[in-house]
Amino acid sequence: MIRPPYGARVAAGLLVTALEETRKLPTYAVTFPMTAVSQALQAGMRLQQNVAELAIKGDAVFDSLFNQAEEQPSWAVFDEDEQIESAPAVVTIPRSVTAAPRDSAPEDASPAPSGRFALYSSTPDDVVSSTTAPTATSTTDAAPSEGIIADLDYDSMTLAQLRAKIRGIDLDDLRILAEHEKANRARTPFLTMLENRITAKSDK
Repeated sequence: MIRPPYGARVAAGLLVTALEETRKLPTYAVTFPMTAVSQALQAGMRLQQNVAELAIKGDAVFDSLFNQAEEQPSWAVFDEDEQIESAPAVVTIPRSVTAAPRDSAPEDASPAPSGRFALYSSTPDDVVSSTTAPTATSTTDAAPSEGIIADLDYDSMTLAQLRAKIRGIDLDDLRILAEHEKANRARTPFLTMLENRITAKSDK
């Protein structure tokens, strides 16, 4: 195939391009206003952005030249700082506490009566010993009962906790717990478990 010269080919291409663009003219005529408006808006937005960037850079230059940075601005003051500054210093003065001697008798104590009045004013030793002896006995009796109840923390125990610990409790302690339960809360499941265990221990 014989190809035409290069210039002829270029001219033919220009002719075809002109025809194609001529066919597109109606479409260009319709879309041209919208395209022009959008391009104008884009150009305006770019211009505004450039102006804003320039203003920001100018502010930075003026701040670095005229305004010196403060270590702590005046507005950066908190309420806690003001309370610490305004709080008065509390001075504690040590007090010397002197314990009074125990053996010293009170100054206002009346002298012991003598003679026949001593028979009516003094207390016989037998009466004093008889009044103090029951108190000591009751204290010694209450000590073991309170001890087992406090050691087990019985009042706050559940039925499952009592079931887990009841095998390691002595017969006397079981009776103490049963009496304590009857006198205070009288819970039927607890009493039944304690009495059954007391019976089993007694049979052995």
